Amino acid sequence: DWNDDDPRLIAASSIDTTVTIWDIELGQAVTQLIAHDREVYDVAFATGTDVFGSVGADGSVRLFDRRSLEHSTIIYETTESKPLLRLAWNKLDPNYVVTFTVDEPAVIVLDIRMPSVPATELSGHREPVNSVAWAPHSSCHLCTAGEDSQALIWDLSLLPKPIEDPILAYNVDDAINQLSWSAL
Repeated sequence: DWNDDDPRLIAASSIDTTVTIWDIELGQAVTQLIAHDREVYDVAFATGTDVFGSVGADGSVRLFDRRSLEHSTIIYETTESKPLLRLAWNKLDPNYVVTFTVDEPAVIVLDIRMPSVPATELSGHREPVNSVAWAPHSSCHLCTAGEDSQALIWDLSLLPKPIEDPILAYNVDDAINQLSWSAL
């Protein structure tokens, strides 16, 4: 993940259980830590340069602060340690992150102020989810995409009330593996 506030910094996750923060101008790692008990599948920066989160095969979402790397905070763990595949941080409302488990159709929205319990679970997909992305222009819109050939846009402005259905659905002929919003 590129850091939006300091474009010299990128974060990389690894199957060797580590997360590494690189300074690309220096061409070297500035932080490397054992982040999970098993493979780390994704890492994402919050707003600012210090806080980042990661997800992995151990089924946990962990938050880190570069100013104090002796500790991490586990804000969510799946039942039966189901692996979590991706993590996306809401850049306009940094209290929210989203993740999903491997081979599952639901998306888990987390409010970092209330760890352990999802703010909501979005269950509009019929097959596994492959990608999630927060809208760059709205703090409450999220797009999810998956094996069911759908891209779904969700309005989360009513949280903490349950979110039952997406506000828009786009269908294509094959699975959607990745998505991103236009910044325009």
